[in-house]
Amino acid sequence: MFRFALMMLLPVSGYTQSTDSLFVNPGKQYVLDYISRPEMFEKFGRISDAIWSYAELGLQEYKSSALLAKTLEDEGFNVEMGLAGMPTCFVASYGSGKPVIGILGEFDALPMISQKALVPEQDPLIEGAPGHGCGHNTMGTAGIAAAIAVKNAMDEYHIEGSIKFFGSPAEETLISRPYMIRAGLFDGIDAIIDNHLSSKFGTSYGVGGNAVFSVIFTFRGKTAHSAGAPWSGRSALDAVELMNIASNYLREHLFYTYRMHYIILEGGEAPNVVPDKASVWYYVRNTDERVEEMYERVINCARGAALATGTELSDIRILTAIHQKHSNKALAELFQKNIELTGMPEWTDEEQQYARALQKELGKDEKGMPEKVDSLKAPSASFTGGGSTDVGEVSMIAPTATITFPGAVPGTIFHHWSAVAGNYGSLAWKGLNAGARAMAASAIDLLTLPEELATIKAEFEEYSKEHPYKAFLPEDAVPPLDLNKELMEKWRYIMEDHYKEY
Repeated sequence: MFRFALMMLLPVSGYTQSTDSLFVNPGKQYVLDYISRPEMFEKFGRISDAIWSYAELGLQEYKSSALLAKTLEDEGFNVEMGLAGMPTCFVASYGSGKPVIGILGEFDALPMISQKALVPEQDPLIEGAPGHGCGHNTMGTAGIAAAIAVKNAMDEYHIEGSIKFFGSPAEETLISRPYMIRAGLFDGIDAIIDNHLSSKFGTSYGVGGNAVFSVIFTFRGKTAHSAGAPWSGRSALDAVELMNIASNYLREHLFYTYRMHYIILEGGEAPNVVPDKASVWYYVRNTDERVEEMYERVINCARGAALATGTELSDIRILTAIHQKHSNKALAELFQKNIELTGMPEWTDEEQQYARALQKELGKDEKGMPEKVDSLKAPSASFTGGGSTDVGEVSMIAPTATITFPGAVPGTIFHHWSAVAGNYGSLAWKGLNAGARAMAASAIDLLTLPEELATIKAEFEEYSKEHPYKAFLPEDAVPPLDLNKELMEKWRYIMEDHYKEY
């Protein structure tokens, strides 16, 4: 069985970059050099690995958020914790006045996908435990690395303005950003830099992903002896099952951009007792224009199921509701210049060997890690649906675009053990370092090139006239702090022996 040796303390090995097409001012050169220092490479790599080992689920990221927040506080940022009704939500700020540039960061893991680091076949670290299958351990870390570098450049070169890092919990369940917006945390922001782990190094513009309503439907019935007197009962589980049948028949008549999926959360406790309570959790996804209508049709499926079974639809609990992501073209074009300036990391033979071993295990082309950055990606001519991110909500209230940085092996399946395996060690360290450099360089441009920022904001204002922000999240919705609480309490003590403390 192939085992890959962890590469923990490698220096940054260089970048295949070109600076011919972009003038680099002293502030930008400073952040590029700062993040590339061997001690910074190691520092932020170790933070990422620590968060990888914590593998905390959404709204339970106490150790992860605390580590990121303390690192920023130690560097002179003003940190406010427990914002927007979420204990693990925080904002770290430095500077004063305009412009105000924001950097987004995430740090939550996913359930059920625990995996040993850099082992290219499925081998759980702890069977059934959570794991970082989307790279959020690298993303929050890359974000704070960029913010700290920019802060130091602001001091060194007397750059005016403000930099803010938004510690955003529970992105995997799309929860934090609509509540953060409602709490006013993004008020006054001039531009937002988002980031995400990828097997590529690039950016894009236009509309992407689906809008989402995440909702728990709860039915109430009446207990009875399932054999002795079933006619006396009213099964809440029957209502859940009928709702699911109705919504599955509904699929035939929905537009092709939709996505809909569900899990049954509660369906009774014993077969010989008619269950008087049952609940089902739905994700209803579609475009901004169609998602509300689709959601109402799913509600009608629930109402019909309650009527048919003689039960009560006792609760419709919206956990979150978000828009599609609308990425700003001018901002993405600025990002692209700095991605090309940064260049792709240079991978070692050992890293390429691991990448090809994982690709072979997954049945993918054994081509190793990428060697060139991507070109700027335009929106697809036809949108057919797909995943979602609550970054979409932020993109509706401020100019936003995403830098996707390398580190994931091409062919990796996200939300899967293969992603957990590779989000650790030198591959992850090099990827987040490259992403941090591109983010920091872009932030310096936004702070020091007012004409660039003016173009970005003008595009956003013009776009907003046709796409005005309307919150999908109801006013009475509250962050579901109970979500993942019992599950994380179960795993936290089991996982402690595997923590990699920073």
